[in-house]
Amino acid sequence: MTLHVLRADPAGNITLFVLDPVPVGDRAGVASRLMEGSDVEQVGFVCPPVMGGAGRMEMAGGEFCGNATRAFGMLMAQRLGGVSQVLVEVSGCHRPVTVDVDLAAGTARAQMPLPRGVGRREVDGCPATMVDLVGIAHLVVENVPPSLDFFQKAEPLFWDIPDLDAYGVIFLDSAKGAITPLVKVPAADSLVWEGSCGSGSLAAAVAQSQNAPDGPFVRTYIQPAGAVEAAVLRRDGEEVSAWIGGPVRLDAPATVQL
Repeated sequence: MTLHVLRADPAGNITLFVLDPVPVGDRAGVASRLMEGSDVEQVGFVCPPVMGGAGRMEMAGGEFCGNATRAFGMLMAQRLGGVSQVLVEVSGCHRPVTVDVDLAAGTARAQMPLPRGVGRREVDGCPATMVDLVGIAHLVVENVPPSLDFFQKAEPLFWDIPDLDAYGVIFLDSAKGAITPLVKVPAADSLVWEGSCGSGSLAAAVAQSQNAPDGPFVRTYIQPAGAVEAAVLRRDGEEVSAWIGGPVRLDAPATVQL
């Protein structure tokens, strides 16, 4: 099988876009082979738009990914001649997403889904915040050393959340403003210590802003391979809009043989 692909680097969350059509049932296997032995953390498949967007991208596990959305938005902006704003369709989101792109600066900012639910939890005696972003949920835990053992203890908390395509534990070092994301996508059979995580960054901002006054709450979270800015706008104690932004680098298209 010959595939045309494009490697994207949104703040270290290495994403490979497959530019050729691949049947949905084959995507998990194709993604696994493309990721094997590489620095690629996730794979997205470029598809024809169905909701009037400039383009459509579906992740291998059908999940929503904020960093992949930012990168795909930049790709579409390039294809449209360098526009500064583009509407894209992405898996896990039921309406087109706005992406603001600055090609000269090499940055992209994506609108993000608002939380469906935010609640306090406890794992192994450690308080945490569950942020359900619809399709993907993250448990944010502060000042706990990142470990697979803690993730496995926390994992049952996700099992009762409906319509979940992916979930992760976001280990937040509140003093450094740093997060370490461990994210699982069951349909793609992947569990990855991500270089950066857009939805995880938003989840951290949501968790930290729960007692913040109305208005914008903006934080830049340092991550293992980059930094992502996350913002939540609060009104009457509720989240009313959210976005993430940061650097994106796109490589030239390439051909791979599977």
